[in-house]
Formats: sequence, C-alpha cells, structure tokens
Amino acid sequence: MNTKMTGLKKTSAAALAAMLLAFPALEGQGTALAAETPSPSTSVKAPEAAKTDQAKLTAQEMVEALMANYGVTGAQYAIRDKGKVVLSGGMTLDDQGQKKAIDADSMFGVGSVSKMYVTAAAMMLVDEGKVDIDQPLTTYLPDFKMADERYKKITVRMLMNHSSGLYGSHYKNSMLMNDNDTQNVDSLLDNLSKERLKSEPGEYSVYANDGFQLLELLVERVSGMDYSEFLQKRVSEPLGLKGTKTPLDTFDRSGLEPVRLPGIPKALPPENANILGTGGVYSTAEEMTLFSEVLSGKRPELLSAKSTEAMLQKEYRRGVWVPDTKNAFGYGLGWDSVDLEPFGDYNIRAATKGGDTIMYHSALISLPDDDISIAFVTAGGSSVFNTTAATNTLLQYLKQTGKITNVIPPKTYEKPVKQQMPEQLKKYAGLYGTVGETRQVKIENGEIQMPALMSALIPAQAYVYTGNNEFTSADGRSVLGFDEQTNGHTYMRVRSDIELPSIGSSQMAFYEVQKLDANPLNAETSAAWKKREGQSYYALDEKINSFFYIAPSVLVKTIKLDSKGQYANGTRIVDADHAVNAAEVPVMNGRDAFDLTFSRQQGVEYLQADGRSYISEKAIAPLYAGQASTVTIPASGSVRWFKIPAGAAGKQLTAELPQGAGFAVYTKEGAPVGLSVAMQSNTAVLPEGGMIAFGGKAGDVLKITLGKK
Repeated sequence: MNTKMTGLKKTSAAALAAMLLAFPALEGQGTALAAETPSPSTSVKAPEAAKTDQAKLTAQEMVEALMANYGVTGAQYAIRDKGKVVLSGGMTLDDQGQKKAIDADSMFGVGSVSKMYVTAAAMMLVDEGKVDIDQPLTTYLPDFKMADERYKKITVRMLMNHSSGLYGSHYKNSMLMNDNDTQNVDSLLDNLSKERLKSEPGEYSVYANDGFQLLELLVERVSGMDYSEFLQKRVSEPLGLKGTKTPLDTFDRSGLEPVRLPGIPKALPPENANILGTGGVYSTAEEMTLFSEVLSGKRPELLSAKSTEAMLQKEYRRGVWVPDTKNAFGYGLGWDSVDLEPFGDYNIRAATKGGDTIMYHSALISLPDDDISIAFVTAGGSSVFNTTAATNTLLQYLKQTGKITNVIPPKTYEKPVKQQMPEQLKKYAGLYGTVGETRQVKIENGEIQMPALMSALIPAQAYVYTGNNEFTSADGRSVLGFDEQTNGHTYMRVRSDIELPSIGSSQMAFYEVQKLDANPLNAETSAAWKKREGQSYYALDEKINSFFYIAPSVLVKTIKLDSKGQYANGTRIVDADHAVNAAEVPVMNGRDAFDLTFSRQQGVEYLQADGRSYISEKAIAPLYAGQASTVTIPASGSVRWFKIPAGAAGKQLTAELPQGAGFAVYTKEGAPVGLSVAMQSNTAVLPEGGMIAFGGKAGDVLKITLGKK
C-alpha cells in the first residue's frame, strides 16, 4: 500500500480489504479531528430543518471523498436529535457503476458496532438481577476453561472493557459468502480450552473480539434464548427496527447494500459475519441512531440509565494505558472511546464505536447528554474514515443548531527542530516486538528511523530528538517516546495526528512495540527454526467461500526470525517446535496474538496457529499441467493447495464444481486473480509461479480442464 492516503484513489477494494486485515490497530476504532483551543458551548437549541444545509453539504462532501479516494462503493448516514431523524442520505453505485442516491432502508454490516448490541443485551440481564459484571465469567459459563488457571479471574466486566487477557480473536470461517455456518462460535470454548492468557486479567485493556463472543454465549445461557432471538424480542421489536438483523435471521438478503470489487462485474455474494456478538449485526444508519437512544439512557424501559452510565465510564484507566489524554482510543464497556476528541474541546461528552468486517465498515457517535447521535456506514473503506467523516458532519450540525459557536480549524505542523539528545536515551535502543513481528530500534545521532506505522497511515520517516525525552517525525505530526510501565515492560509510545486527505485527521496515542529480552536458544532449537525462516505455511481449514480468500494475508504465515534467531513473528521461541506470544502491548497493537506449534505427519510439517491448521509450502505439489485431472478434497474437508507450474501458466482452468466447492487463484505476489465463489465463475487464467487452492466438502471431486484462454 502507498505510504500516503492520496495513493488510495486507484487502489482496488480488494487491496483495501487486505490493508484492513493488516491493520488490526484500527479495526473498530473511532477517530477524531485535531483541535487547538476549546470553544465555549451554549445551550442546545431545537433542530431546525432550514439550518441543516451545511451539515448535509458536509455529509455529501464526505461521501464523495470516500467514494473517490478510499475504496467506498456505497455510503449511508443519519443524524438523530431528540428522537427525530434530522439528516439522512448517502450514495451508492448501480450495476453499471453509476452513482445514485441510496435507499434509507439499505442494510449494511455494522461490524464491531455489534459489540454495543451484545454489551447492551448483557446489561439488560444486569438490570434484571441475573448478571453481576464483577462476578467471574465461570459463574455463568461453567464450561469455560483455559490451559491457564488465571482464567478463573476473568469477570464479565473484563470481557466488556477488553482487559480479560485473552489472546484476542478466532477468525476461522467467520466471514462467509451467503453462508450462516456457526462453527466459529460453536468451537470457541474448545479452542479457548487449549490456550493460555497473554496477561493477568485486568492488567490492561487491549482489543479482544473473543470476549464479545463469550458475552454472546452468556446472554444465551442466562436468558434461555438464542442470541438472534434475544435481539429480535428485546431490541428490534420494542424499537420497531425492521432492518436490524443477524445472519441467522430469515430476511430478504436483497435488502443488503451490494458489495462490489473492481474487475468483478457482479456484486459479491452477501457477506455473513457469523460472529454475532463480535461483528454480526446488519442495520441501517437510521436504525443505528435509534438504537443509540438505548445506549444513552433515553430508553429506560429497555436499559436503565444506571447501566448506560456504567457503560460510559473510563474503564481503560483501570490498568496500564498510554498517558496521553487526546486519543481516539479510550474503552468504556463496549465503547471504543467514552471521551472522543475533539468533542471534549467543546465541553461535550462523546462516545464512539466503529466496526469493520472484510467489506462493510461503520461508525456510531453518541452525545449521550444531548440525545444526539450520528451513524455512518459504508461498503468498502474503513471505520476510521467513517468516524472522521461522521465527526466532521456532526460538528457542522452542532454549529447550525447553536450547540457550539464555531468549528475549531485543524492544527498545522512544522518541521521539527533537532536538539541535543541526552545519552541515557540510548538505553532504549534494541529489539522490540508486537503481534506478528519484531523490529530493531536504533537510536543514532539523536534520530530514529521508523517504518510506516498504522498500515501506512503514518508514513515511513525519520524522527529527531526535540526535547522532553521525545522524538518528532519529519512532517511534525507524530511523536515517539519510551515508557517504562508498571507491569515491568518498556514500550515505544506514539502520539500522532494522522492526516486523512479530503476527510480530516485523527488523533491517536498508542503503544507501538514492546522491548524484548534476550532469549538464548540451544543449538538444536536454533537450527530447527533457521530451517523454517522464510518458509510459508498455508491454511487448510478455511472454507472456500470465506471472504478471507479475497484478502488472504491471514491464510498464509511466513516465518520471520529476528537477527539473532530468538523470536519468530513476534513470538518467543521455547523449543524446536513451539513459540509463544511475547506481546503484552495495551490499547490495540497487542491484539490477535497467537502461538506457533509445529508437528509432522508422514514427513510433512504442519503448523497450528490462531485456531487454524497450516501446511508447509515444501509439501505443496505442483498442479497437473495436462489437459484433464481431478482434485479430491480430503476427509478433513476444506482446501488443498497447489503450486502453478510453468507448464500450466497462461492456460485457462475450467472446473466442474460440486455444490459448495470452488477455487482461489493467486499470483506469485499473492494477489487474487481468480475467485470462483466471489466472481461466480468456474474459469480462471493461471499465472506463472502462483498458487491455487481448491475447496469443498470432504470427498468432493473437482474435475479440472486446462486449455487455451
């Protein structure tokens, strides 16, 4: 991906989806516009239709920018003020690629905004005296167990504020095309029973999807209802919601906003996020703002003001956290931030939740004291962009209605002036790591060279010492420092005002990486891992109709060692076949951790990681280059991988596919070029040096023909 967001204009939506998967630090997070000085607030005035023009204009400008520059193919927004929708609109592309106004009833996946629904559901049970959030989770899920006795300390509150210490996420077979398979949540307790915790429960908060899957199970156990049924009876029916559903509900799928990718003439099959508590809700912008009334205490018949106020408390301050106050991150119960900037500069309390599936993205901002909310949902893009767009639009609305006097202009930055660096700061040089990677940090001549951060939203550049034990980036927008925290770890801290051209900017503060201790290995262990360095391992148990084949980064693990060979992909090597998570990084960068476990069967090496099984590239055979062949799916089901040999390159593959079977073709660089399920086609031209995965049910026989294109 380009290091500047302006380079996204010609980036395909598939590339954007891949970017988001490599961008976990932003999934489900809100953003904020930079501000310099507070502006006094005034009393709230009743909304007047004639004064909404600037907010409407801003919303339309945001949609145009998102569609032109950020891979968005459909967008919808709504503002609700004291129970009434005062602004609603959006835009979408038709089958010919022409823009048109969007229907207010078009449904989008709301991604991690779904966490607000399951948190509210659990808090409804609190109101009924059936759940105490400070009791251990095992009180309500006695079959919840882990290979770490500390799991008994995990409370319901810790699931809601991301401080449970869970590794983070089990994504396997969670995002499927027109398929509501529930195996992901059905296998969650079994998967967790084999795992350890990465930190002491309650020590710090770091984004953890699995916690909200566990909340889903809790709601089902305590209420005696399936989760989808609970939402229907306890949320949708009382509020009159017609377009708020889950993949397990029966409804007309044609009401879902189409998801489109460049180069694919048809809309993709419907995306089912079968992780309901974490990210499985569909809704509309208007209905999200109506649900927001529940979250702000305006619907006490559904959720008490006591519970909603508890959800709005600064839970992130209970444990280790970055010291910076202006931050898009700041967990409440369910909320990404309960003190979203820049609204604090106007003396307005704001809470936000963002969400991303593979293809849908959403943002919800609530001003609970003022009974105002905005929702911004898109097909394509990112929740980060949506929250920035929603912030801009909402500020204009607040100005029009007299809540604020003026919108504070964005801050400007200058090139930093280098100062003499104290010698003691050199102690912070060394090996650092986070989930998936290690990095050597060098401090030389008062400068630190840094790669692109936040999936290139912060460009690669030099940071120079500017005093106060901090280093400032060449563009002046980002500042690095080092914190020795109370948990005994040293972290590199980043504070940045991230520029998002044409839609605004976002203030973020987070721990980027954690300093790692030396991890000396014996000769046998060291040799075993050196043999694996640079090798790729391919997932075997992801269904072929998974959206992850569009953005396959999580389906391939390439082993990368640090310079001394003591850490692999950010995990600490413990013996020849095992490495365990080393990252204990609060906020976001320590999320979705994994261990690496290798085994061998009949001379073939396999990898177990993040709940998936992977096979070594060394065991992957070339595809038969003759005219006709068959591929049989093994008894375990899912997929078989093949290398594309020179003899098959350039030929057109035609596959006779049993129902539910398919294939995915990739270039040698890993770009998808033939996706039978997504493209609804059984043919593809094979690229030289690429890979192909065939998938289906156990025993399926796929008949393959190769010919001229």
